[in-house]
Amino acid sequence: MRNSHPFLAMAHKLADAARPVLQSYYRKPVEIDVKGDSSLVTDADRAIERTMRDLINTELPGHGILGEEYGPENLDAEFVWVLDPIDGTKSFITGKPSFNTLIALCQNGKPVLGVIDQAILDERWIGVSGQATTLNDKPISARECPHLKDATIFTTGPDLFVERKAIAGYEAAFQAARQPVYGIDSYGYGLIALGFGDVLIESNLQPYDFCAAVPVIEGAGGVITDWDGKDLTIHSGDLVIASGDKRCHQEGLDVLQRATA
Repeated sequence: MRNSHPFLAMAHKLADAARPVLQSYYRKPVEIDVKGDSSLVTDADRAIERTMRDLINTELPGHGILGEEYGPENLDAEFVWVLDPIDGTKSFITGKPSFNTLIALCQNGKPVLGVIDQAILDERWIGVSGQATTLNDKPISARECPHLKDATIFTTGPDLFVERKAIAGYEAAFQAARQPVYGIDSYGYGLIALGFGDVLIESNLQPYDFCAAVPVIEGAGGVITDWDGKDLTIHSGDLVIASGDKRCHQEGLDVLQRATA
């Protein structure tokens, strides 16, 4: 089974171009810089994003771009590509393959196409709005888990929950769930879509951290929203919850909202 979308071939082309650049830096010494928000960046991040930007600007000059490393271009365009060259830079520089290249296409601000690409493991999730999610061209689906008390719950790390509201929500959700798993990065979205996890909550995110996950999670039968239950767009805030089962998602939202009221 293959997904279809007018710009799906371009999404694959971007991921294909990113892979050899990422692979050339993997588990090799890289220069690490600390950005103004205390997040880390390497030459690999910059080189991958530059490669993808150049392709978009050459082949689709009317499209916009929002990337982590080089900022916004033409955000008023109908179609905007949202790029995270290495989501999980800490994992990348320590050689742990939970990082991903995230590629999303937003139409009028709404994510309609998403790619989660793990170049080292040769795994590529594709989500297209209204279509079944695939992993390496095979359809996948999230598993049933009606109740948060039975859920495996993911997050990158507790240190990312820094505001009082975020800390309260994180603590309540993780106390309510059965099995916590940390250090997951955006790989957790792919695992939920594949049926190997149930809930993921994150804080301190930017659109390039979650836009690609929206079609992937939804196309696998799951739900992904902000902590108020609102759909995610390129303009959404930093609090995200994704679930494989709509019932569990509602329980998770109830827990988060009670904790942060």
